[in-house]
Amino acid sequence: MTSTDPTRTEQPRTDLLQQLSLHRAEVERLRRTVCELHGELTRWNLVTWTSGNISARVPGTDLMLIKPSGVSYDELRSEDIVVCDLRGRLLDGHHKPSSDTDAHAYVYRARPDVGGVVHTHSPYATAWAARGEAVPCAITAMADEFGGDIPVGPFALIGDDSIGKGIVATLEDHRSPAVLMRGHGVFTIGATAKAAVKAAVMCEDVARTVHIARQGGPVERLPQDDVDSLYHRYQNAYGQ
Repeated sequence: MTSTDPTRTEQPRTDLLQQLSLHRAEVERLRRTVCELHGELTRWNLVTWTSGNISARVPGTDLMLIKPSGVSYDELRSEDIVVCDLRGRLLDGHHKPSSDTDAHAYVYRARPDVGGVVHTHSPYATAWAARGEAVPCAITAMADEFGGDIPVGPFALIGDDSIGKGIVATLEDHRSPAVLMRGHGVFTIGATAKAAVKAAVMCEDVARTVHIARQGGPVERLPQDDVDSLYHRYQNAYGQ
């Protein structure tokens, strides 16, 4: 994993607005993409009411786009997606950014390889988070996508970058693109927002499967050598 200094000096607003102007076409494209991807969260039953959010980094800039706070998924339009800097400061948009913006922004500052972040309260995965228990890598689909267990991050209150710090610290030594933040819910990362959404969908799916399996008795984790082999095949040979 590649990381950078998340405490670096913030850029002047004038520089950020210049970036926004220079990359306006890409910003508008990403606005449409991020808006459409929110439909996947409702399609896969990963969110309720207005909870949850997706963000995307604008490549080559210090800008990110994120869902506005408290806006219904049914009413969400591409022009509602707001643009912030990587400190969570609003730069463009008519709504307040999500209450999770500082967490997303910290992830982008610390992980330049991350291009998308997703947050959900999907029920099965969040149930594991409520127990403070990692989902054990007991099925091949987990080995493929997550390369091991889905880890648990520390409890942190919403409102600053504490959650972001927990996400980054927890995933530092994991191949998993998903983390269960204790007593809260799921955060996933990806090279793109779409990849992060896929990780969120898969996280809920395997959390549900392993939960059901445990109703019949103990669940045995796959051998590490097999997990490594499955992960390598899926990440490097699977698909087109």
